[in-house]
Amino acid sequence: MSKKFPRLFSPLKLRSHTLKNRIVFGAHTANMAVEGLPTERHTAYYRERAIGGAAMIVVEPMPVHAAAVLTRGNFRHSDDSVIPHFKEVVEAIKGHGAIAIQQLYHVGAHGDSDNSFHPHWSPSGGPSYHDSDGSHPMTEAEILETIDGFVAAARRCRDAGFDGVEVWAAYLGLVDQFWTPWCNRRDDQWGGSLENRMRMSREILTRIRNVCGPDFIVGLAVSDEPDVKVALQRDELAEIIRLHDELGLIDYVTCGSGGYLDFYKLMPTFLYPEKLGADLASVLRSVVKNALVIAESHIRTPENAETVLGEGAADLVSIVRGQIADPHLATKAAEDRPEDIRGCISCNQMCWGRRSRDYWISCLINPSVGREAEWNGDRFLKTSDPQRVLVIGGGPAGLEAARVAAERGHEVALAEASNRLGGNFLLAGMQPRRAQILDLIAWYERQLEKLGVEVRLNSYVEAEDIDPSEFGRVIVATGSYSPETVFQKALPAVEAMPGLAKGNVFTVEAVMARQARPGKRVLLLDEGGGWRGCGTAWKLAEEGHEVALLTPDPFVGKELQRTAADVPMRQALRKLGVTWIVEASVIEWHGNGATIVDHTTGECRFIDADALVTATTNAPADWLMPGLAERGIATRQIGDCAAPRQAPYAFYEGRKAGLEI
Repeated sequence: MSKKFPRLFSPLKLRSHTLKNRIVFGAHTANMAVEGLPTERHTAYYRERAIGGAAMIVVEPMPVHAAAVLTRGNFRHSDDSVIPHFKEVVEAIKGHGAIAIQQLYHVGAHGDSDNSFHPHWSPSGGPSYHDSDGSHPMTEAEILETIDGFVAAARRCRDAGFDGVEVWAAYLGLVDQFWTPWCNRRDDQWGGSLENRMRMSREILTRIRNVCGPDFIVGLAVSDEPDVKVALQRDELAEIIRLHDELGLIDYVTCGSGGYLDFYKLMPTFLYPEKLGADLASVLRSVVKNALVIAESHIRTPENAETVLGEGAADLVSIVRGQIADPHLATKAAEDRPEDIRGCISCNQMCWGRRSRDYWISCLINPSVGREAEWNGDRFLKTSDPQRVLVIGGGPAGLEAARVAAERGHEVALAEASNRLGGNFLLAGMQPRRAQILDLIAWYERQLEKLGVEVRLNSYVEAEDIDPSEFGRVIVATGSYSPETVFQKALPAVEAMPGLAKGNVFTVEAVMARQARPGKRVLLLDEGGGWRGCGTAWKLAEEGHEVALLTPDPFVGKELQRTAADVPMRQALRKLGVTWIVEASVIEWHGNGATIVDHTTGECRFIDADALVTATTNAPADWLMPGLAERGIATRQIGDCAAPRQAPYAFYEGRKAGLEI
């Protein structure tokens, strides 16, 4: 029994099953199916979380009807050919002591015609909040057909060996649409009174129980959108859950946050408070008499989870992104080693960020996600040929390469030119609300110390400093820098911005490292559309600067849209008084302001500013490479010094380099 997390690691009865702890790996779209069937990539992904100690795993949602298909990686609906493939997934989960559940879903109005090629169905019509299409008011025959789809899907899950199913009634999906008067304006037996609006969910749950038997677990997933007036409020949702529980229709209810009308809370980034799902869970736990309550949404850590359980807000906790980032979170917590958990940084960049582009998911800080079948999960095989390895550069690529090489039994030295590890990623962690990045760097420092990596800070390495006889492998991870030319992609014919010699021009890196002190009025040129520019604008505004953000893009934070962070980020900037100019570039800097061009009209105008801060494309800091080549030293170039990119690719190349030594 864990001394630090006694509630989290107490067993719990769920129908005829006993859960070994209170940690759930909740449903989310991993999007890994091929031709509608789970593959080894998918199986290995869930196996690793079962090995890692989760007590219950809810496999990603299966559409129950052709109208419900939402992603390229969705499973086949209405087809028994999935059963033998799911048996492999179930065996991988249950073989390591976890309970296996499958979520069943129908998105109703919020479909995706590009994937489904089917009209969107909903209680009363209305627009999709997923794409730009409308929906079709369901006939009674279509309602019954959909109910049949849920029941048939549950039967397939039972035949594949799943211990139960979770019916998705969250995020204003179809079931929730029938519950919600704003969506359900019917005047037949499926609309009007609460009893009628609950008819679909009652039929689905009752028939699943009848078909699948008394030992089969039947759960329900819900969420709330308290800031949206037309959505069900917590008291209304509590009454619905109370009635379902009173009828004995559900064994548990999972409580999330957000939905299609408040999408940014659905997978909350670091812009939101933690433990978002606990408030709804607490309300529902106060009304149920039989069902267990699972709190989900931004419960990242065992500490979060223990607090939620200790407050009596829930019976179990679902830690999703936390177990994506570290699949062995549960085992490490059970062994009272929370300091060894690789903490999720709530960025959404490779989980929801890849899913939003219809790819299979991964993780910015854990590149083994989705590659478990290739890379032995998130575990390391010891080398039979230990070597002495030098890693040059202590940013994300270098940190991961050094850690993995040491995990595999190599003797590793890491040289970093500055007095701290982290590289430009460290500067990102100094932006507002991004301290989870600093926690991650501290995790690397602890891991490197435990693994015996020799960390050499303030160690600027030249080619002639390296003795080829001392190191069998040299990995170069020296990062990138901002060129002094301030080249703008939107002005390809202009190699260097005119007027730079007049001064008061600083890179975002210089600003974040406090190497620059811009004046009161700052013009921030952002060609990247990510946190590098937007986070620096936020930092400057918090420090009292008057910030105008200029971008050639049609809106601020273009690259953050796919992480569901752009809107709350812009709201935060507006509250701080940040203004912005879109679809524009800087023609010339004058030392006290800039001439800018509007790309939509071609018109130019002058803007007063005391300083110009630039977030344009970086260049690789690869000046060490020619000297190493001249000396005949074999090297591997990884991360930004190979090509400046976003952080996930640095972590990926670091992991790959460490594995391949």
